[in-house]
Amino acid sequence: NKGIYENPPVLSGAGRPLKSTRVSGVLTKATAAMADALAKIPVVEIDPEGTFKYILVRVKVKDGDVHKDIVRGTKSAEYHNHIFEKVNPAMEAMGLECKCLGGGKIEHNSQEKKLRVFGESTAFGKADHSVSVEKLKSAFSDYDITWSDDKK
Repeated sequence: NKGIYENPPVLSGAGRPLKSTRVSGVLTKATAAMADALAKIPVVEIDPEGTFKYILVRVKVKDGDVHKDIVRGTKSAEYHNHIFEKVNPAMEAMGLECKCLGGGKIEHNSQEKKLRVFGESTAFGKADHSVSVEKLKSAFSDYDITWSDDKK
């Protein structure tokens, strides 16, 4: 009887329809869309001048391994968790999840094209400043960027 199946089922070697063929296809598309969303997230968003708190955040595709580490910093944040409280809902809205890997401070001198990364977050602990610096270099390639484990 022709027309019983609009799309004939994919059969296993035993002649039975394979389960979840379509489901996995949908999941793959959703994961690809989230990975695409992940790729579009700027690696660095920091204030253009001054000394301010920053956090290093791992953003990942929910239920997946694909991730990206990003740096966010602003003078408007009195505490490190204020930055995370802005980043996290924005990422969740895109179907992504976040984990704060730590924090510190950034001193941004745009006139001298210098960035200095130092300090730590009381709430999240110290970020791996060497990782943060690599991220900053991708956005500020013409800057002199340094880091230290000093508190000030």
